[in-house]
Amino acid sequence: MSHTVSPDPDELLDDTAERSAARGLRRRTVSEGPATGHEVLNNPASARISRVAGLSRRNVRTKHRRFLVEGPQGVREAVRHAPGRVLDVYLTEAALERHSEIWDEAVASGLYVHVTTQQVMDAMSPDAQGLLAVVATEEATGSEALATALDGARLVAVLTQAQDPGNAGAIIRAADAAGADAVVLVRGSVDPTAPKVVRSTAGSLFHLPVVTGVALDDAVTALHNAGLTVLAADGRGDFDLFEAESLLEAPSAWLLGNEAHGLPPEALSRADAVVSIPIYGKAESLNVAAAAAVCLYASARAQAQAPGRS
Repeated sequence: MSHTVSPDPDELLDDTAERSAARGLRRRTVSEGPATGHEVLNNPASARISRVAGLSRRNVRTKHRRFLVEGPQGVREAVRHAPGRVLDVYLTEAALERHSEIWDEAVASGLYVHVTTQQVMDAMSPDAQGLLAVVATEEATGSEALATALDGARLVAVLTQAQDPGNAGAIIRAADAAGADAVVLVRGSVDPTAPKVVRSTAGSLFHLPVVTGVALDDAVTALHNAGLTVLAADGRGDFDLFEAESLLEAPSAWLLGNEAHGLPPEALSRADAVVSIPIYGKAESLNVAAAAAVCLYASARAQAQAPGRS
């Protein structure tokens, strides 16, 4: 299949002038497999490669409203669940052999696909594992986006001032696995399009709404307006998680605290109930991502077993 050329090149990724200037230089193409005939991008110093690499920085992501998805799982889920937002997909020749199904799905969806050398891939991202996608940022910010995400919701995770990107991504992944309807990152939390957050979600970022840019008070008001009970996860809670079936059966949202300081007093005061996870061993506490997974699964289980639920 020949290389797909966009009739309206993306501002960030347009390298038409550079490619024209390079005509006459020695080029290499893929000689076999599903990408036969595709040119292999082999210049790590090209403007296109530098612009893609720049998306690791927040100011560049904000300016161009693009972000990176690194690794086979994340790229696969982006191609499969959000193809309309995927602008370009890059694979090394080795990754193409291992993950030809991603190439096939991308081509079937009409996406722009590129084969690169390992050197070029490393220049774009040292964490890509041979696969990388550039994806358009979805507008899911503010009160209107939150109201849309909460319509009909029964289980929501709310991150208050979450700063660790690995934990934030792990919570999004846990929420997805538990069947949550949305994740809310309260204003002051980490950027969900930061590379480490995206990697840590393992593709879950494309499975459920992730809403940002909402103040805590506004988030709690919206949760109550949507008919959700607001539960706070805190070690000093009045309720034991495993003895709170009546609380957990109702549609609910979990407030989850900062990694270092837990939930601030204003968050605890806005919750309908403060719930603690019992510690049976000698650990002082649970990592916030582990605590989030336990709480979300407890709610999902209680809701599934509640009378009247099949």
